[in-house]
Amino acid sequence: MFEPSYYRRCQCKGPIKDKEGNPVLDSDGKAKIGDIGLTCPRLGKGHGTWYFYFEAERGEGNKRARVRRGGFTKLDDAKNKAKELYDAATAGTDVLSDETCGDFFLRWIKTKKSLARTTRHGYEEHINNYLLPHLGHIRRRDLKVRHLDKMYDAIEEENNKRTLHRLRVDQLQKDRDAAHRAWVKAAGKKEERRAARQAFLDANAALREGKKGLRKVTSAATMHRINDTLSSALSWGIKREQAFAKNWAQLVELPAVTRPKPLVWTPERIEHWKRTGEKPGPVMVWTPELTGQFLDFVKGDWLYELWHSFIFLGPRRGEMAALPWTEVSLDALWLRISQQIVEVAYELYGEAPKADSVRTLSLSLESGDNLAAFRAKQEQKRQEWGGAYVESGRVWTHEDGKALHPDWISRRFTRLVELSGLPPVRLHDLRHLAATLSLLAGHDIKVVQEKLGHSSRQITSDTYTSVLPEMMRAEAESVMAVVPRDVPFELRTPLAIPERAWQNDIAVFFAHGARQSGATWAVGAQTQPDTDLLGMINLVGRGQDDAANAAVKWIRDHCSANDLELVRVENFNDRYPEDQRADFSLTRFTVARSESPGLGSWALPTGLPPATAGTTRRAPNERQKAA
Repeated sequence: MFEPSYYRRCQCKGPIKDKEGNPVLDSDGKAKIGDIGLTCPRLGKGHGTWYFYFEAERGEGNKRARVRRGGFTKLDDAKNKAKELYDAATAGTDVLSDETCGDFFLRWIKTKKSLARTTRHGYEEHINNYLLPHLGHIRRRDLKVRHLDKMYDAIEEENNKRTLHRLRVDQLQKDRDAAHRAWVKAAGKKEERRAARQAFLDANAALREGKKGLRKVTSAATMHRINDTLSSALSWGIKREQAFAKNWAQLVELPAVTRPKPLVWTPERIEHWKRTGEKPGPVMVWTPELTGQFLDFVKGDWLYELWHSFIFLGPRRGEMAALPWTEVSLDALWLRISQQIVEVAYELYGEAPKADSVRTLSLSLESGDNLAAFRAKQEQKRQEWGGAYVESGRVWTHEDGKALHPDWISRRFTRLVELSGLPPVRLHDLRHLAATLSLLAGHDIKVVQEKLGHSSRQITSDTYTSVLPEMMRAEAESVMAVVPRDVPFELRTPLAIPERAWQNDIAVFFAHGARQSGATWAVGAQTQPDTDLLGMINLVGRGQDDAANAAVKWIRDHCSANDLELVRVENFNDRYPEDQRADFSLTRFTVARSESPGLGSWALPTGLPPATAGTTRRAPNERQKAA
């Protein structure tokens, strides 16, 4: 039964009295001075604060449990707090516990036995670097959302200091580089070179000193992960022992995080990178042409086959580092991803990947040949190294057979990209590239999802697909195809698609436009640049777009009149150099026809045709044999 008691007390000091009201004396016979908060004669309105206590459910051994709180300026505040604590105690919360949040977090992480090693490492970093310093001293029962807000405010304030420190280091770096250039330019000038060298040494020393204590800025994404860790801990405490009234982490407002969208290295972005050294975004993807250039460059590298696998299969680096030969079939052309190597503080640990990441990947003939070639190279090195060769059983190894460290794979790839002179991408960006190439080849998003080992199509679509120029162009072409433009033209030669142009009822041909004089254009249809014209039109237009639109209307009208289907329109106007775009246009058309038998000359039957003499029914086994 909820029957709290309320009373006032203060912090006043004075002579201590016993229960009979007599002064309590010390050994010298003097009155003891101490806390007289409950007996202070000044207690009343405006003096002292309100306290309360109530009896909670008895503990082990029928031990009495009294909940006591105080320090309230108003009686109503004390009553509200008493009701809150009583409700929490009734729900099972241990409102008498003096456990700190720090002790609770350490107790929580100790109970999490099934965490993946990398997940546990991340949780422990969040606890040690953020939760313990900012929340560890607070009693668990007193934790509120305001404490979390203060923690994130402190992180933001620390970020400002780290940003200023980083800016100072950047300036010191520039000063050091400028001093080095001045030293190099002073070659042959003895006195000037001596002074320039000293200036460089001073600038280098200043840079080393300035880098001391340099720390990374805690990004908004990291703050969200910290909050996720905190939320997991509070949820566990609520479900297991009603340790908190609410999951306060769910009430925190943090800066929004936008997942970086993969960008493609277009010619314009490459030019900007060459001029300034700046990447347009953190996640970049090569075009198919750049990908081919990289593969050509690394053709002679020991791990060429590994880079080829990253590009076309899209695995994670830990999965490739752990892949054993026992999980590869060169005859059936498949490999199975069933384990991975994770790195925690550069220490390696083998463990199973997530359930959705266990998968079997089909290999192309080229990928299968690559794996066979790498196995042959390994066998050759095994003979050369003899007894010093390390039998790791792994597919991808160093030349002496030692297994690859995932971080070494990343650093090696970065170095090869630098040496190739191609615009930079990260090793993990090759997963984006593999997904994009698969989509460009026409594969369904579900196929790409299973290839990359994702738990849902949404993750694959949102995270690992970028838009290549080819896909953007196809989208633009499809829009142009469904929105007809009325560009007047004069028919000079009717369109006639010869039988040789059809393959499996599909015909592909081009409409090539060329400016004749002024605004006059001629557009001719051809299957190839050196073949005869299939037809021609003339028009008066403002440029290559009008020529292309007139060609679309021409072909669309022809298809409508001849019971053909215009399947696809592809505009290649952007393939021309800038100085030629005003005078030429090029559009490719894909047209389909139907060979279904018509009813024009068909006499409707009035009965069944007579059975052929001697026809017998085949036995099932004979039918199968004939098939």
